[in-house]
Parts: sequence; C-alpha cells; structure tokens
Amino acid sequence: MSFSETYADSITFSLTHARHIGAKVATDLRRIQRLYTGQPTDSRIAEFEAEIVALLKAGYLEAVTYGYKRNGAWIEPSLRYTAQDLAGGSADDDDPGRIRPGANIDGASFHSYLTPSAAWHALSAADRAAFESSLPFERTEAPEPGISGYLSQDRSYSAGGRVLIRASVRSY
Repeated sequence: MSFSETYADSITFSLTHARHIGAKVATDLRRIQRLYTGQPTDSRIAEFEAEIVALLKAGYLEAVTYGYKRNGAWIEPSLRYTAQDLAGGSADDDDPGRIRPGANIDGASFHSYLTPSAAWHALSAADRAAFESSLPFERTEAPEPGISGYLSQDRSYSAGGRVLIRASVRSY
C-alpha cells in the first residue's frame, strides 16, 4: 500500500507586496541621500517608489539602477535591482541598508535607468502608453550606461512570490 499527498500553494502578488518591496528601495535611496549630496530629493524618491510599485505590481520591471554616473558609467554608490519571479521558491527578505559611505562622487551626478520586462514589450503600443501615463514621471530612451567597477549582489527584497535582487556597484 502506498500513500501520496499533494499540496498546492498559490500566492497572488498584490499591491501590498509591491509596496513592501518598494518601501525598501525607497529606504536605500534615502540612505544614499543622507550619505552623499542630498540626491535624490525626497520628492524624487517618492516618484521612484511609486514607479517601482506600479511596475512590480504589473510585472513590467526587469531591472532598474539608481545612483551616480561619471563619464557615462555607474560608480559607487549605485544600486541595481533586478526583478525575479520566485516560481514557488523562496528568497530572503533582507532589511534595506548597508550603503557604503565615503565613495568619491566628484564630477558625478545622480541618475536612474530602467529596463522593462518581456511582459512590457508584449503590450501593444496603446497599452504601454496608457500605463506610462499613470506613472509619476516620463522616462526617455537612452543606451544603458556601463559600470565603473563591478556589481556585488548584497541584498534581496521579497514578498508575494517575487523578489528584487539588489547589487551594489563597487570600485576596484
């Protein structure tokens, strides 16, 4: 005689999950603000948070980078967040933080760069335009900046079956 047991778990990614993850990104940005030149501003951080929450909820985010650029490349203390579906797996839900102080940002300015997901590219032009109109600001197309140094994966923020993997730009 044999027995088997089946267990199914279904998690629906909700606006609450997206806000949980978005708040952690906003906290990271506030730490950069405090440690460096006061950039990004509080209002810009609120816009970035609203954008990432909307994109996460809809499944339209592949990656987004926030930080300082010099000579067309990201420098420390820049952060790249890459979205992943856990597909039934699990991931850590770390506390935000551990932004290293004291990086040389002379001659650099704060920027962000977003890469939309395949789901975004599958939308019609009209659907993309409608979604973009709901976001707090408009992004323009540009080539993706390079990295001066390397990326070091150091945090993951997860909720509701999705995760944002954070990697920090580090200097050689």
